[in-house]
Amino acid sequence: MTELTHIGLDVHKDTIAVAVLRPGTTEVDERVIPNTPEAVRRLLRHHDDPASLRVCYEAGPTGYDTHRLVTSLDIACDVIAPSLIPRRSGSRVKTDRIDARNLARLHRAGELTSVRVPTSAEEAVRL
Repeated sequence: MTELTHIGLDVHKDTIAVAVLRPGTTEVDERVIPNTPEAVRRLLRHHDDPASLRVCYEAGPTGYDTHRLVTSLDIACDVIAPSLIPRRSGSRVKTDRIDARNLARLHRAGELTSVRVPTSAEEAVRL
């Protein structure tokens, strides 16, 4: 079986916090990139085999453009339901990097529930 690299994205209007969890490690590589298609392509281009990547991000007000971009690169991408992300009780610190790190770790553990992404036509009707 192929070892998978999990990438958690915390997407905002101007920036994306990125957490990369490589196979066989618990250490997370973190960075912040601009929220542009070029920056996302550059990030994902560093990985040789797109089939070994799994990307996830939390559904939010930025829509599904990130999902469409990532899947156009032949990389699996899940959009996660925010209300179904497990949270530790008593944990009040919430930053973009922590959110991205948690997404990558929980995604690798199979603890996240994804939502169905509407087609562009379905989304246009909704607006």
